[in-house]
Amino acid sequence: MARLNLTLDDDTFTRLLRHAKREGGRGATLARRILREGLDAREARERRRKLAADYAAGRSDTRELLSGLENAQLDWFDAED
Repeated sequence: MARLNLTLDDDTFTRLLRHAKREGGRGATLARRILREGLDAREARERRRKLAADYAAGRSDTRELLSGLENAQLDWFDAED
């Protein structure tokens, strides 16, 4: 496992520790999970943007790809921009 040192402002650090304490875990463990969740969300947004761009460009297989997304997901994507 790789190691990364971060410098957090006091407010962020305090909030992180408060959440970790509430969950009964360590700050570093929670920070790792939050970072992973954030990266997953970012990658999902990038995939949706690519699908939307492909759809707008008229890719022939886009309808099939978009059919796998629920309407609520597409509505959320539109609201994000």
